Amino acid sequence: MTKRILVTGAAGQIGSELVPFLREKYGSDNVVACGHHKPLPEEIVNSGPSDYVDVRNARELAEKIRKYNVNTVYHLAAILSASGEKNPQLAWDININGLYNILEVAREFKYAIFIPSSIAAFGPGTPKVNTPQDTIQRPTSMYGITKVAGELLADYYWLKYGVDARGVRYPGIISYVTPPGGGTTDYAVEIFYEAILNKKYKCFLRHNTMLDMMYMPDALKAAVELMEADPTNLKHRNAFNVTSFSFTPAMLADEIKKHIPDFVMEYEIDPIRQGIADSWPDSMDDSCAREEWGWKPDYDFPAMVKDMIEKLMVKLRKSI
Repeated sequence: MTKRILVTGAAGQIGSELVPFLREKYGSDNVVACGHHKPLPEEIVNSGPSDYVDVRNARELAEKIRKYNVNTVYHLAAILSASGEKNPQLAWDININGLYNILEVAREFKYAIFIPSSIAAFGPGTPKVNTPQDTIQRPTSMYGITKVAGELLADYYWLKYGVDARGVRYPGIISYVTPPGGGTTDYAVEIFYEAILNKKYKCFLRHNTMLDMMYMPDALKAAVELMEADPTNLKHRNAFNVTSFSFTPAMLADEIKKHIPDFVMEYEIDPIRQGIADSWPDSMDDSCAREEWGWKPDYDFPAMVKDMIEKLMVKLRKSI
């Protein structure tokens, strides 16, 4: 059966790169990019079908599914962690009511859904090192709360209605294509821009804040590989831990200095984002994803830093 895919949140950090990735794999005409308020990137609009949808409106969502004869949805529309703390009511509305509508409409139209969760689904009581796939989840941010609720909803709709809902728990994601979008791990993207342009960066997290991270090419790979996986091998189906590497701001600054020797890091701690980061794991155990659908990242920490600098220097048309 031909894949007919709709991507919500297509103007966001992951969506703006997932859409071209999916179009290359499945054909441009088979991937519909859907945004909301934020304009879709010009290259996405010009390379295949695009539309707008408010995921909080179930009728509108059903109309788009019917219009494009969709059989797979990558549901990326969400308010991220730091933005969610500024407006927790909006975060709940979009992250939970939007997901509920996606799942409810799936009951009728029988499409498969990719639903990303996050490292934010864990909390201060979670084991911080090598965090297990199945463990205590008591997040203290609204974003994290919505992610835990989303994991449970996805499991419920699979068990109760047979909705093919699958997902991963993403760590922080690093990309040279799309600017940061209100997440706690945004420093790990901002730092590259500032290192190249100004040789200086003021970090909003403490120097020793260890966090799990992943390079965007691996994040895209994880999403597609999970949706392509043989369902008979999936014991969990939803909210798989996936990871690539962990580092602190100080470690990242040192790695960047190998390529930009005069780079200087300063610190101005943001209590809100620092508090969120302190509640998250240092590293996740992704052995279930590796065993059940063969997950394996392509990039390690040094390779990511080298590629980010090379790609951003081309993008910014600047040489050292």
